[in-house]
Amino acid sequence: MATTIDHKRTSGTSMGRKGRISGLSVSLVGAVCLTLGLSGCGASYDTTSPRSAREHAVSDADHSTPAASKPDVLKKGDGADDKNGTDDKNGTDDKNGTNGKNGADGSVDCAVAKCVALTFDAGPSGNTPRLLKILKQEKAHATFFMLGRKHIDRHPDLVRRIADEGHELANHTWSHKILTKTDSDEVRTEITRVQTAVKKLTGRTPLLMRPPQGRTDERVSKICRELGVAQVLWSVTAKDYQTNDSALIEKRVLDQTKRDGIILLHDIYKGTVPAVPGILAKLKKEGYTVVTVSQLMAPAVPEAGKVYRP
Repeated sequence: MATTIDHKRTSGTSMGRKGRISGLSVSLVGAVCLTLGLSGCGASYDTTSPRSAREHAVSDADHSTPAASKPDVLKKGDGADDKNGTDDKNGTDDKNGTNGKNGADGSVDCAVAKCVALTFDAGPSGNTPRLLKILKQEKAHATFFMLGRKHIDRHPDLVRRIADEGHELANHTWSHKILTKTDSDEVRTEITRVQTAVKKLTGRTPLLMRPPQGRTDERVSKICRELGVAQVLWSVTAKDYQTNDSALIEKRVLDQTKRDGIILLHDIYKGTVPAVPGILAKLKKEGYTVVTVSQLMAPAVPEAGKVYRP
């Protein structure tokens, strides 16, 4: 049985507020809270958009590298490819390809292509094989923010399959504890247990971590920096934890999607995977290239401790 995730207090793009707010000063406080980010009012931290990271990397390369020797934007991830077409870390195999302006080697330049990153949280689960089949059929790759307890430990074969089929492996903590409410030693344990398990199963260590409910702060960021992981939030949520209506999930995603965004879905809920074919088809029709988070950022490399949010 998949873990049931409590999203009632999820903040930021998926945060709901009850009650009426009146008065200018209170309204200003509310605006400030929204500006501060996904972990709620009072948690101040800096964020970087994938687009900004990408543009800064290109700018730095323009100033430091002669044009004739500039590397390609992305070559099958961030390392050399293996026999399965995936790199030895977190890259993607572009033998399957993605929609959009791809290079001959399967690279995706999101400065040119109209890109959006597709991500799935809290798996793998019994729904994941069907999802992987859909993604393979549609020649799309995604980033999987995997949960440890009752997921990685129960579905090691699916973790390997996610890697073998060219998707990006990422961390969603071991047991979905709210990191901002967890002591520092336990935060380290929540992250490192997933890192260790994924490395043991696939030989790859995730570079990305999504904090449960998007809740982070400076303390959590410092620990992530020590552990070598960047944090990734999102710009699109279908709130698929609230409904099994696949048509509604599809509509919510499409209504919110913009260029250089990050879509958050969950492969643990039964209404989500059936919505994916329609989402991919309509995004393709609208000219989008569906990519992993690292592809969206390339040629930038995720920086440990940073919080990335569109």
